[in-house]
Amino acid sequence: MAVKNNVLVCTPLECETLEEMMASMEKAKEEGADPVELCIASMACSHISDVDKLIKQRTLPAIVSFRLKSSRTLSNGGCYNTCLKVLKRALELDVEFVEMDYEVASDANMTEYLYNRSNSRIIVSSYVNGWKPSTEKLADLIARMQATGADVIKLDICVDYITDLAPVFTILTHSQVQLIAMAAGSRDLISQLLGPKFGGFLVYGSLGGKSIPGLPSLLSLRQVYKIEYMNADTKVFGLISNPVAHSKGPILHNPTFRYTGYNGIYVPMLVDDIKEFFETYTGSDFAGFSVGIPHKEAAVTCCDEVHPLAKSIGAVNTIVRRPMDGKLIGYNTDCEASISAIEDALRGRQVSKNGVPHSASPIAGRTFVLIGAGGAGRALAFGAKLKGARIVIFNRNYKRAKALAKAVSGEALPYEFLEKFCPEKGMILANASAIGMEPNSHQSPVPKEALRAYELVFDAVYTPRNTRLLKEAAEVGAIVVSGVEMFARQALGQFRLFTSGLAPEDFMRKLVMEQF
Repeated sequence: MAVKNNVLVCTPLECETLEEMMASMEKAKEEGADPVELCIASMACSHISDVDKLIKQRTLPAIVSFRLKSSRTLSNGGCYNTCLKVLKRALELDVEFVEMDYEVASDANMTEYLYNRSNSRIIVSSYVNGWKPSTEKLADLIARMQATGADVIKLDICVDYITDLAPVFTILTHSQVQLIAMAAGSRDLISQLLGPKFGGFLVYGSLGGKSIPGLPSLLSLRQVYKIEYMNADTKVFGLISNPVAHSKGPILHNPTFRYTGYNGIYVPMLVDDIKEFFETYTGSDFAGFSVGIPHKEAAVTCCDEVHPLAKSIGAVNTIVRRPMDGKLIGYNTDCEASISAIEDALRGRQVSKNGVPHSASPIAGRTFVLIGAGGAGRALAFGAKLKGARIVIFNRNYKRAKALAKAVSGEALPYEFLEKFCPEKGMILANASAIGMEPNSHQSPVPKEALRAYELVFDAVYTPRNTRLLKEAAEVGAIVVSGVEMFARQALGQFRLFTSGLAPEDFMRKLVMEQF
């Protein structure tokens, strides 16, 4: 195991009462927080006596903060005076950290306390909102904040896109003062997950697995990402997708990196514009990517080189930055993963019936009904074509269905014909759309009665593991193949590409069975 870094993992406690604060602090201790942030402004009544009790009875090191913009009940003047009183008292009690807004730290009323404090360290924070971060503007702001006598600088940043975080990582790397970068939003999760790699002093996690945009949970920071072992040499991998919250990749790839001794981290990346993403994150630190919805086709044009299979499919689900020259190389591991999973399931039935499987692909000559014409659909269509299947494609966008059908010498039919389509029995059905994915797991692309026409039903959706489509297919007697099987197989292929060959199949499959 690598040497631990010195990054602190903190969780903010926003509670209304002293009792709730104390209880939450105990929970934070159980979940692995180093310090907690005691957000005094969240308390319904911020009496100094309660602040005294909270600080004196704390069971973890603490950051005492009083954020003016989050104060609940006081008038502006009263709020400001209460803020000063709380922060001064925290300094008198030698709490480990006192956090104050830049405006408060610049106030002459705080000067005496800042320069005559005993043991407390001062965190000066500023909200970066209303302007796009740049390294120049951030550096200028940090210099002004440092002049207040701050020990640690905190930037509370609001960004619109994941690409806006690039200057933040640059500042973290080159800052001469201990720096915290906090960006809270659905596109900002990597600000916390990658903070330790780029030299961040402290990162935040949510308590009790509570979902807060931009904040990973404390438990995931400690158990999944184990960020205490990150360093400047850690290679960054991740899923480029939108949405991305459903991804199970982090709970598979991160433990496998540690199992193989590879210094890497795999993180979810909510990306709006994939071209802009690759134009922004060009460094060798960003070493490899999984590509998800809706970027698999657009990813082809972002690569310097594309593997012939991926080029023929017209979709890339894996990109690796080649170490020798930094070029982006695109691959498709979906095709082999999905088709081999379907073939193995069909061969399994052949063996149970006849005792000996056929040497030819059990897909050959079969009618292969495909729902979806996006990246995953293209991988399935080209894979089925290579195996000799007759392909029929349904997609809500009929134009896309026709274009894919033409590429694989198949047939496209209007989506509304899907429910009644039954030219023969024993067909294969493959769902490559997002229908049935959490949070819409009550949906299915095909009515239960229509599933009687199929010998095998495959669903590329893997959250939930057993979709409504698969449940109903099993009830009418069809062989069912879960997207989890495809996920495991394509992930093995990706991991080999990420690490130039390392891929402990038994370990990864065991993780899939335990975690999915």
